[in-house]
Amino acid sequence: MNNKFNYAEKVQMAKKALTGPIASVSVPFLRDGQIDYDSLRSSVDFDVEHGSGTILLTYGDSLYSILTDKEITEISRVVVEQTAGRAMTCVAGRWWMGECIRFAQYAYELGADMYMALPPNWANSATAAGIAEFYTQISKEIPTMVVTSLDPAPVPFESIKMLLEGDNGVVALKDDKCGVYGKQVATLLDGAWGFLSGGRKINHLEQHPYKIDGYLSCYMRFCPQIAHRYWDAIVADDIRAATKIIQDYDMPYFDELIPKTGLDFDAVIHASMEIFGVSQRWRRIPYASATDAQMDIIRSFFVDKKLL
Repeated sequence: MNNKFNYAEKVQMAKKALTGPIASVSVPFLRDGQIDYDSLRSSVDFDVEHGSGTILLTYGDSLYSILTDKEITEISRVVVEQTAGRAMTCVAGRWWMGECIRFAQYAYELGADMYMALPPNWANSATAAGIAEFYTQISKEIPTMVVTSLDPAPVPFESIKMLLEGDNGVVALKDDKCGVYGKQVATLLDGAWGFLSGGRKINHLEQHPYKIDGYLSCYMRFCPQIAHRYWDAIVADDIRAATKIIQDYDMPYFDELIPKTGLDFDAVIHASMEIFGVSQRWRRIPYASATDAQMDIIRSFFVDKKLL
């Protein structure tokens, strides 16, 4: 079906590039709301230099919800250009199938390695067959990643089964639902595609026995030594050490620090990136950005953890 690329080769590429802690791109802004392209380029360099095998644009973390289509196109170009083949690049986009196909063609010509496409699903309108067709047609243009979170519902197992049994260029999956669903998806795939566990180390640890490759790491964006310390424990099969890192760093960050600031998790991640000198804290209104007082709370957390 797909004469643009060798499917088996691209699956292996995806599995290798998605192994370990992976950084998603937090699109940086200046205080006036303009995209900070200088920081975008330097954050790509930061992620590559600290061992992220994939530079991953996502609809959520990359704040596509407050970007225009033109900006998404330009950000994709800058990320692929700046990565310059040093890691796998995965672009993202959420439109109806025809527009996603056009963007997939653009991304392929740009030199992107993969496209994380998200089907629209307003009022749970997307059907299992429709989702499978959506990914099948897009994957004719570029190696494609499935995303399991299609709020208000996850991707149906039937869609994944159709894709596994069909002729298409789907090579990877990113699981944002986690929990029992995530383990069932991992069991269903059984290592057939690259598998990226979303969110936190604890989600990855739950799915680790089910033939998955890596996890989306928040710490990779500003303090990568913690992400790598966890991964070293996983590679050594030292589950107790991996669990202790979760207890010492992830749980306090997500379950204590973020509620203490009164901010959403993404605002705290942007603030953390400023504290570590990667980019500035700002996000576009109506999204909140950390105040100086909130920055002090976040900075104190890292000082207490002896990371600053």
